[in-house]
Amino acid sequence: MSQQAVIGKRFTIVVPKALRKKLDLREGQTILMRIQDGRLILEPLPHEPYKVLEQVIREPYVEARDEKRSEDWLKRHARR
Repeated sequence: MSQQAVIGKRFTIVVPKALRKKLDLREGQTILMRIQDGRLILEPLPHEPYKVLEQVIREPYVEARDEKRSEDWLKRHARR
């Protein structure tokens, strides 16, 4: 699905409603931005990052216990 948008003042971009709905984007949500093959890629990050961590470590996330393990996992996977 593709739609056009206009770059506004201060380089703001409004995501069209149909795309927001399809991706379940929410106001204030964090996105990852990168350039790939001369294109700007916007990737929404999870609404609930601790649930993602639970999936990665396969049990509820407890910061005191899992911070180092999660950090190591992130470092390995962020380099891809």
